Amino acid sequence: MSYQQITTNKKIIATLLVLLSISGCENAGTQTPKQSEPSVSQTQDVFENEVVLTQLVNTQSADYLEWVASNTSHFSHDDKSFTIGFLANENISKMTIKPNKPWDLTAYSPYNLAFDIVNESTESVHLYLSLENKDGDIQSRSISLPREFSGTVYFPLTGKEAETETGFWGDMPPWNTQDQLMIWRSWRAAQVDLSQIYALNFFTIGLLDDKQVKISDIRLRENPASDPQWMKNVLDQYGQNARVHTPLHISDDETLLQNTKQELAALDSAPADETRSIYGGYKNGPKLEATGYFRTQKIEGKWWMVDPEGYIFFSHGPANVRMANLSTLTGVDFKDDSVRHRSADELTPEDSMGVVTVSEKVRESRYIASTLRHDLFSWLPEYDAPLAKHYSYRRSTHKGAMPHGETYNFYRANLERKYGESFMDKWYDVTLQRMKNWGFTSFGNWVDPNFYDRKQVPYFANGWIIGDFKTLSGKVNHWGLMPDAYDPVFAERAKATIEAIAKDIKNSPWCAGIFIDNEKSWGEREGSVEARYGVILDALSKNAQNSPAKQAFTGYLKAKYSSIDALNLAWQTDIENWQTFENGVEFESYTQAHVDDLSMLLTRLGEQYFTVVHDTLADILPNHLYMGARMANWGMPDEIIKASVTYSDVLSFNIYEDGMQDHYWQFLEQVDLPVVIGEFHIGTATDSGMFNPGIVHASDQADRARKYKAYMQSVLSKPYMVGAHWFQYVDEPITGRAFDGENANIGFVNVTDTPYPEMIQAVKEVTSTMYQNRLEK
Repeated sequence: MSYQQITTNKKIIATLLVLLSISGCENAGTQTPKQSEPSVSQTQDVFENEVVLTQLVNTQSADYLEWVASNTSHFSHDDKSFTIGFLANENISKMTIKPNKPWDLTAYSPYNLAFDIVNESTESVHLYLSLENKDGDIQSRSISLPREFSGTVYFPLTGKEAETETGFWGDMPPWNTQDQLMIWRSWRAAQVDLSQIYALNFFTIGLLDDKQVKISDIRLRENPASDPQWMKNVLDQYGQNARVHTPLHISDDETLLQNTKQELAALDSAPADETRSIYGGYKNGPKLEATGYFRTQKIEGKWWMVDPEGYIFFSHGPANVRMANLSTLTGVDFKDDSVRHRSADELTPEDSMGVVTVSEKVRESRYIASTLRHDLFSWLPEYDAPLAKHYSYRRSTHKGAMPHGETYNFYRANLERKYGESFMDKWYDVTLQRMKNWGFTSFGNWVDPNFYDRKQVPYFANGWIIGDFKTLSGKVNHWGLMPDAYDPVFAERAKATIEAIAKDIKNSPWCAGIFIDNEKSWGEREGSVEARYGVILDALSKNAQNSPAKQAFTGYLKAKYSSIDALNLAWQTDIENWQTFENGVEFESYTQAHVDDLSMLLTRLGEQYFTVVHDTLADILPNHLYMGARMANWGMPDEIIKASVTYSDVLSFNIYEDGMQDHYWQFLEQVDLPVVIGEFHIGTATDSGMFNPGIVHASDQADRARKYKAYMQSVLSKPYMVGAHWFQYVDEPITGRAFDGENANIGFVNVTDTPYPEMIQAVKEVTSTMYQNRLEK
């Protein structure tokens, strides 16, 4: 029985896609590019004669209807398919299919999951699908479906293509097919067992408008034969996709130089915006008190930043404008351990390190640590070549195919190709010109300190509190363990970090504010007790002699409860005495009183953290705004928001959704503090040549620009918003940034330092009117 009819049109499109792809690349370095061998089935869609192993959901039968739950979406069906209406008045609009018995897949291998789908919306829809096992663990994937899309989407679940740790997030499409690959959104290291699937969850996040899709024929298919050229010769000498030529593709140095000449001429001839102050404030708005530093003020019910000259200021610009974290692992490592040495008093985390020079002596111990990674490159320079200066080293990684290893920065190499020996100085100058020409008012977080003394664009300084202090573990630690803010060493390291920031910014009025840390794993805002209060439960499990947080928490609880019996009564536990409690306790169930106490302790932990940071900043950098802790959607418990309100000048959230939904963020109106978005972005894996769109997906560059404008409108309409920072300035490496494998199309410029014209036009449309529009509303 055939569950998928392949049309003649599908064959034609698949053939055209192959004809557009390019294997190999031109040589621009000292090493001859590796030649690709012919791929299997290059002219045939591998799923033209798909083999269906089993049907998971037969949409032509009504039996599955009792499996459906759609409390936060609209569900309807006919005799061939079902329709999901995703709702903008829900932050997560979801439809779940949970069969009476789990789908047992143990008899099949290797396989991919596929389904047919039609986007019935008037715009693209960013669709998520998570697969859930018996323990509630999930693997999540997503895709942007263009307006009026009709076709098949799929992803491999087992086999080489699903299980290989490539060292980057969005994988290279494994087969030649018109079927659309859903993007992996989970860590392979999590090793979620999906041999039995207990539920399928279709959902959207943070919609600004309702969306609707029609789905049919959810099935398990046999994987085609592996392509022997998969994951080989992926990059050309410019760090571009070697097999797909995009509209911005660079074929040779001459083209790169000609494009650069044209852009520089346009920047040099562009007129300045006379409505902007020297700091980017709006001169046609109300003139306020000039204090010589950035501050905040509420004016006629709206929060604003105010620049040092007293003009209203809205902070908008790119974050992560630096060379750090733009390199990718080459697959090479060194046996000489000296290259991995780190000092206990370091203040810069590994992912923020600049170029690490590897000595000739260390290079004598060179070896190929990952053949898979090394085969990704059709070109890398010899160590004695001019472009070899762009090699570096990662002493440790957060996730990926290698724990440490050699890296190469193609973006930096392309800057040298464009600008010559003084490429970094020219890059600083051109970046500042672009910032002003595009209408941005500031940099965001993580900007190269070399911009500080140029005093042309305001910036936000940042620091990480790292060191040998005690830590706490949540159920999930996204970017690392939580610091134990009660540990005196934490306060010492906070002081050292902020003193280093002060040395860099030199009390400059161009520093608009200070960010300390980023996306800490405080716990989930919703979910199980363990998910919400994991860091507190971890502290309670520790011996108080070894945990400052446990000592503090024990003191709080002793003050609240007159005896251990009183605590046992409230928590329904049988802890023998306070000594037993101090030695460490764990729990299997929780009363409401117990949960309330965990909530109280999380609030106390947050207050301790923010007190240390706030007081240290106030002592060392009293003239600059404390911008808060840059909380992520997944790490902003109400308790921590409450604590941050007391100690932050400006609240900061990283919001990766289609936009700021009015209903979901309405609580910030009651908080009544200015708010800035520390990170947001939108990307695409279609006409960018990239494999991973980023966190928020668009269907192409034009749709990316549309979604950016809609996002910014949702921000500018909020009375409490004073800024929004896009993450990041440059696309991430296609083969994954070395630290954790992120490889998204999230830059305003690509790897050859070429601006995306659709995005730049959209930015100019927003920035040229943002002050006027916000003042009028």
